[in-house]
Amino acid sequence: MSQLTVKELAKRYGVSARDIMRELNEQGIETDKSVDSVIPEDMQELVESYFSDLYDNDEIQLRNADKRSGKGGGKNTRSGKEKNVPVKNQRSNSAAADSAGGASLEGKVITLPSPVIVKVLAEAVGKKPNELISDLIKLGELAGINQPISDANAKKLCASYGCELVFGAAPKAETAPVQRKSEPVYDPSQLRERPPVVTFMGHVDHGKTSLQDKVRNTHVTDGEAGAITQHIGASSVVFNDKPITFIDTPGHAAFSKMRARGASTTDIVVLVVSAAEGFKPQTIEAMNHALAAEVPIIVAINKIDLPEADPDKVLLNMQQNGLTSEDWGGDIGTVRVSAKTGAGLPDLLERILLEAQMLELKANPKCPASGTILEAQLEQGFGPTAHVLVQDGTLKVGDIILCGEYYGRVRTLINDKGERVKSVGPGFPVKIVGLNGVPEAGDHMECCESEKEARLIASKRVAAKRTETLAASAITSAEDLFSKLNQEEQNTLNLIIKADVRGSGEAIAQSLSQLPSEKIKSVVVANGVGPISESDIDLAAATNAIVVGFHVRVNPGVNDLAKKRGVEIRLYSIIYELLEDITDALAGKLAPERKEKVVGEARILQIFELSKGPKICGCRVDTGVVKVGAKARVRRDKELIYNGEVASLRHFRDDVREVKAGLECGIRLDNFADFLVGDEIEIYEIELKKATL
Repeated sequence: MSQLTVKELAKRYGVSARDIMRELNEQGIETDKSVDSVIPEDMQELVESYFSDLYDNDEIQLRNADKRSGKGGGKNTRSGKEKNVPVKNQRSNSAAADSAGGASLEGKVITLPSPVIVKVLAEAVGKKPNELISDLIKLGELAGINQPISDANAKKLCASYGCELVFGAAPKAETAPVQRKSEPVYDPSQLRERPPVVTFMGHVDHGKTSLQDKVRNTHVTDGEAGAITQHIGASSVVFNDKPITFIDTPGHAAFSKMRARGASTTDIVVLVVSAAEGFKPQTIEAMNHALAAEVPIIVAINKIDLPEADPDKVLLNMQQNGLTSEDWGGDIGTVRVSAKTGAGLPDLLERILLEAQMLELKANPKCPASGTILEAQLEQGFGPTAHVLVQDGTLKVGDIILCGEYYGRVRTLINDKGERVKSVGPGFPVKIVGLNGVPEAGDHMECCESEKEARLIASKRVAAKRTETLAASAITSAEDLFSKLNQEEQNTLNLIIKADVRGSGEAIAQSLSQLPSEKIKSVVVANGVGPISESDIDLAAATNAIVVGFHVRVNPGVNDLAKKRGVEIRLYSIIYELLEDITDALAGKLAPERKEKVVGEARILQIFELSKGPKICGCRVDTGVVKVGAKARVRRDKELIYNGEVASLRHFRDDVREVKAGLECGIRLDNFADFLVGDEIEIYEIELKKATL
């Protein structure tokens, strides 16, 4: 970066060097009282931004014109703090000169929403933004043209202009929030019984998903990295001719926000507790989520088949935490179950239906659909998709829907069994295809009358979110700005997170924000969904960030760009590994010693396109052995493009668990299908060992 001097600043803005030095000194930047004083390199960017906001182009041109005509010589003509500037005083003393139509502001009441943006306030009072910024500096606050200012100073500014500022909704003609043209009319006679929505909560590895697997006769856990549920899933079963909808929430500590969201969308919570371990911290946290949501709780005492099982210990833990079992004279139902043997599961389902009967759950299947986004992601072949719990009405193919900041026409509905359906009623989960972007997990889903209406509402929400972001990141005073300039720049670790689904990215960011450190912290610059792209590398280079990929691939050519831009990419499939690595980086420790053992190598010979499901690569195992569930890397021209796991293997027409060297097989990798002939697949095992200094 080239040197920036006081003399250069004075020349650039057409003011005297004395004025520049005075302004710098007042903001805490010392100069040696020379026109050749150099602005510290780490402060140049913000200093230039500060003076750009202070002097706009119109006034620079006015000063230059004065110089050419011999008026003023460039001295005392600034619009900043001097009180002897004629133009400035005229504007301050008479708002009529700048007001629209020449109308006076005296006694006028201006209504604006809080926080007030500089540009918006300037337009409301009929002043130029830089003039308002100059007056704001007198009050000890610094803000750019598109930044918010404090409510107190906004009121003071308006009072000095002879008007009154009132905080409230903006005029309807301009910025009133867009409402749906017609709200659904509810007819009590149309209410029908709906399935109960049940959430399984509890400590990690206490058997929440395994219990549901036993009911559904599926194996969701086998497909999760590290055998830990990392996404919210939803499914429906029928028991005694009654449908029940289950929402499974992750148990790892990183997912507390997702568990809270699960409690807010559920009717009944099944608190799963291991009979061998009793209550754990996450058990208590899950219980508190359910109590805060005022949701009925059923305690499922799992793993009663284990020799060390002690159900009475769980009953005691319940009592200690304010839950009294019916066995001990309370009102909390407890059911002893085993996810391994299936014991007690009919009793659990009967209890769920009993609780649902007492709740008298009803909905109107004939009204426009509404619901909650459980999860959202980018899927190959589908684009943005969202898993939705329909809570009222019936969602149909062709409906125009609005989900947070995104909208679209429903092209496809896929139920929890992977079947395409034409409609979904209240109380059931479904995957939606057709949105124009990936919404946030927890966003409300609703139907609109037209695509135009949905697009307009979505655009308003985007604008409102941008305003909130500006308010949150605003520097509210000149003192605050220049104190930040003197701080060490290397006290943060900037991260760009790319995950396969929204919920995982949220959980990672939340966990990183809670890492205990006073001297250094992580800052999530961006948190997105989908593969790592060139735009991620550009942003990382601009913000000096590390790109962290969770369960995603790297787009072709991105590794080369990252090397050129000096950007580090880290890929993970298990959240424990990610958090451990980032924790060590934050603490300034050495990276964990990773002892890797290559157990097999294979080369892709042919690609097989299937009528259903993802592509499979036909491979020859050159060395070692390839196993289902083993860690795998894919390299193309020696460049790493994928890091994950082997999802399945096929030898001829048989599904197998492993294939040895010299044999050919079909390999399917987890969340990766962009194979090319010649790609190399490396199968490896890894051991993590804490590094020693």
